[in-house]
This record gives sequence, C-alpha cells and structure tokens, in this order.
Amino acid sequence: MLINEVLFTPEKRLKSQASLFWLTVSLLFSLFYSYLALQKAFGGEYIIQDDARQHVFWMLRVTDIDLFPNDLIADYFQSVAPAGYKFLYWIFNKIGINPVVLSKLLPSILGLIMTGYCFALAVEILPLPLTGFVASLLFNQNLWLQDGIVSGTPKAFAPPLLVAFLYYFLKRSILGVSITIILFGLFYPSLVFICCGLLVISLFSLKNWRVKISNKKQDYIFAFTGLIVAFLILLPYAIATSDYSPTITVAQAKNLPEFMAGERSGFFNDNPWDFWFNDSRSSLRIPSALMPLLAYLGLFFPIIRKRNKVINQKVKWLKTNPQIGMLSRLLLVSIVMFFVAHALLFALHLPSRYTQHTIRIIIILVASIVLTFTWEFLLKRVSSRNQLQKISYQILALLLAIILIFYPHTTKRFVWTRYVIGNELSLYEFFQQQPKDIVIASLTAETDNLPTFTQRSILVSREYAIPYHWGYYEPFRQRATDLIEAQYSTDIEVVKNFIAQYNITHWLIENSSFTPDYIAKNKWIRQHKPVAQQAIDTLHQEKISVIAQSKNNCSVYKSDRYTVIDSKCILQDYN
Repeated sequence: MLINEVLFTPEKRLKSQASLFWLTVSLLFSLFYSYLALQKAFGGEYIIQDDARQHVFWMLRVTDIDLFPNDLIADYFQSVAPAGYKFLYWIFNKIGINPVVLSKLLPSILGLIMTGYCFALAVEILPLPLTGFVASLLFNQNLWLQDGIVSGTPKAFAPPLLVAFLYYFLKRSILGVSITIILFGLFYPSLVFICCGLLVISLFSLKNWRVKISNKKQDYIFAFTGLIVAFLILLPYAIATSDYSPTITVAQAKNLPEFMAGERSGFFNDNPWDFWFNDSRSSLRIPSALMPLLAYLGLFFPIIRKRNKVINQKVKWLKTNPQIGMLSRLLLVSIVMFFVAHALLFALHLPSRYTQHTIRIIIILVASIVLTFTWEFLLKRVSSRNQLQKISYQILALLLAIILIFYPHTTKRFVWTRYVIGNELSLYEFFQQQPKDIVIASLTAETDNLPTFTQRSILVSREYAIPYHWGYYEPFRQRATDLIEAQYSTDIEVVKNFIAQYNITHWLIENSSFTPDYIAKNKWIRQHKPVAQQAIDTLHQEKISVIAQSKNNCSVYKSDRYTVIDSKCILQDYN
C-alpha cells in the first residue's frame, strides 16, 4: 500500500522531504502547546508561575539595584542560581525584556529546541520520520502535563539539554557533547554526572554475558574529552564556598517536620511505593514518566525487542542496532546515580533529579517505537481479504492516532502551568507605593506573591522555606518562629523586640487570623512548635494580642480580607 511506503520507508536524513515534513508538524504542535500556555501567562497583570516565584523575583534587582536591600531570601536564591541561568536573564534584561516576562516566554523557546532535538534523536535510533514525530509529540505532551518546562527556571533547561546531549552522543560528536555538558554545568549541574556516567559506560560492552572494554582509540578520545570538560565545568562548584553552608544532614532533616510526607519539602515517607517510585523528591518518579496515556506502550518494548519471531525487518534491525543500547546504559547510569544520591543524601541534592528526566525520555522514545511498529502491523493487514478484519485494523490504527493527538486535551491539567494569579490588586499597588526598603511581616499565604508582585521584601513565607542549606534555613526558621510568637503575643515588649530585630515596617494580617482554627488548619504555621501551640492556647483563652489590638488604630490599608498595620504606629501607641 502507498500509505505504508510513505509512513514506514526508512529515512535517516534530516533534510529529506519526509523528515522536514514531520519535523515541521512536530514544531507546529510544540508552538500550539506553547500558545495555550502563553494565553494563561499573559491573561492578566499579576500572573507568575509557581516555581518562578522563587527563582525570578530577585532578578528584578537587575532592573533596579535598590530593590530587596539586605534581603535574606533574595540573597539566598541569587546565590544558588546557576551561572548560566543568571547570565541569560541578565542579558535579556539589558535588551529590555523584564525577568518575569522572560520566564513566561522561555518555555516556548525551550519547547522548540527540545522538539527539534527529540525528533532528531528518535530518527537516529529508528530511522523513520514518523517515529520522530511521535516521540517529539509524546515528549511535548508529557512536559506540558507537568510543570517543569513551563516554569522557566533551571529545571526547564534539563529536557532540551538532555535530548541534545543524547543526540550528539549517538552521533559521536565531540563538539556537540562538550557544548551540552558545558550548558548543563551552567544551567542544571546535576545532570553533568549523568553525562559522565554515560561516557564512562560507553567504553564497555556486554557480549555473551561477558564485559568487554573498547580497544578503539576514538572511543577513548570521545569519552575523556567529555569527562575533562565535565571536570572543568564542575570545578567551580567543588571549590566554591557558600555563605549558606552547611548542607542539611539526614539527622537534622529527620528532626524537622518540613521533611515529613505531605509537608513543604516532604521527603521521608513510610509508604515504600511512594518513597521509591512516586514522590517528587525521593523516588524514581515512574508515574510522571508515564504521561500521556500512550507512554504506557513503552512498557511493551522489551517484549517486542526480545521476540524470537521477528515481526518485520525494522524489529530485526532494532535487535542489532547498537544505538538502542544507549537507552539501557542511560537507565543504568541514572539508577546508579539515584542510589548514590540517596547514600550521600542532600550532598548531591535530591535523588529524583537523576532519574526524572532520563526515565521520561527513555519511556517516550521506546513508546514511540512501539506505536510505530503497531501502526505498521495494523496497516499492513488492511489489505486482508476479510472485510471485517480490514475494517477492524483500520479502526484500531485510527483510534491510536486519535488518542495520540487528542487524549491530553481530555484531561483537566493540559496544559498544566501552575500559574499563580494575584487577585489583591489594591494591596499590591499599596505596597508598590511604599519605600523600596520596607520589610513586610506576615503569615498569610498571599505573602508568597508579594516579592514578585510588589517588588518589596518580606520577612518569611512558606514559598521560600527551602531547608537544604542550614546557613539559610536556620535563620529563616527562627524568623518564622519569632513572627508567630510576636503576632499572637499579649506582651508589647515581645512585639517591640521583634520589630527592632528585623526592622519590620509593615505587618500584613488576614482578618480571620485571630482564631484557633486559622493556625490549626495552616500546616506551615503548625510546623513551628511550640510557639504555634502557644498561640492556639492564647486564642482559646480569648486573650487579645498586641497586633489584634492594633488592627483598627494603626491600619494603613484595609480590604475585606486583609489589613496592613504600620509598625511605627504600634510602637507609638504603647509608648
């Protein structure tokens, strides 16, 4: 049949007519998904992606050096941002693109880069442009069903850089591999270890259950060039000293409620399935790789490849193709690094970083191969003389195509952006009108948005409670504890000392905050024992705190939900 010749004729040249057609279609889908996200991103004045609140707000200092003076939170997130990430935002700001705007535009650019390299990588493994299209489409859908690439944060660079590295690795391009390793070091250093592992293991092969080492000089030049580049790009991280050292230890983490399951930085979990396979920080993150629905086809890949009876010449070719072995090696390296990260917990950051990106691309690639083979199998049988079988095969092939294209749109989370929409416009405008050196103390959830939407410093908030560096988190946690104590204290001296210690200028409170339930239902506040319980006890005893008494006399802003109190007024009232 003509359709079989068009769809399933091998073609490895990326400049061929078939390859250019399917690549163009792939890029159009990527642009369409980006368009859906951009509609949400620019749907209002105060919109920011959830993770971007941590990683982007401090870059507003580039536009105005007077913003966030002596700000612990801004200083910390600036210090841990990778160098390439900081430089990219800096250079775009110089040409007039605001950091918040750039964080919304970057996903579209990264999506196109990722799509192009994913297409090329898939065709390198199985020389069918159709497979390249399926792989790039599934990969796009997987990423837009989650909040990685849409964030515009360092983790958004991992998928495009990974597929680029794997493509150059298969092409044995020393220059391409070296450049992508450098870019990993500048944007997402954790995956440099994956690159190194893959380069080392490429020197070995397994034949008849015997390990053999390469005797080709070119293999050693290729591997050691990449390893030297990796060493040089990681060296600054190894010798650098941080103002926020040391890294938190396992013993410390186990004593903090923040690391328990379901909490802000939940890591430890008594459920083995969640801990090893599902949780976002401790696990392999298998479920996140099995998106969208057709990604599950990847689980059948080992069965197809190991069949004794060859389905067609492509499966036979697949069995002998050395390129496909890269995927199993990548999986091995990822799992080894995963357990190394567990053994050196928090020293190499989170174990999931070493598997979530690699397992995702492995499953997507093999799923695209299985789907291609399935289509070819079905369409070859359309010529069957049995009319019922012919129609059945046509329907099945069409159904798979419909699922491939339309299934993600049937889910509620596609595209899943996790954009945060600020609804307190008058509150933001009020703080924007205040001096740039103010410090806002607040326990409200809205505080998470204030640095981005108002460009003003906050004392603490849940969003910025990242506990991996003790030099940052110890004073941060103490600030939160002191704030809870002061907000619910009936002793003016406690409040005065708190204001003086942290230079508090404004106090933002929720009008419902002086009830026991307000604290009892707030998991983040409850983490700070014993002051949280003491505050609940005070409220149960119907004692009126200093801040509650100051709501009326010292308010400088009021809405149905929030009140802003002037700290100077509090001090004057009690003098």
